[in-house]
Amino acid sequence: MPGIVQKIQQFLRSPQGRKMTDQAKRYASDPKNRAKAQDMLKRFRGGGGPRH
Repeated sequence: MPGIVQKIQQFLRSPQGRKMTDQAKRYASDPKNRAKAQDMLKRFRGGGGPRH
């Protein structure tokens, strides 16, 4: 039975996986989206931001 990493690799090689990879690359190339992603990572890692 393949492990989770092998399943992810198989998915990424599939047509649907390649399509999603291309979408992610386009999304990440936009400076606004990149800033949003970095802000979210910073908050997730506990790097600041408003606390509720």
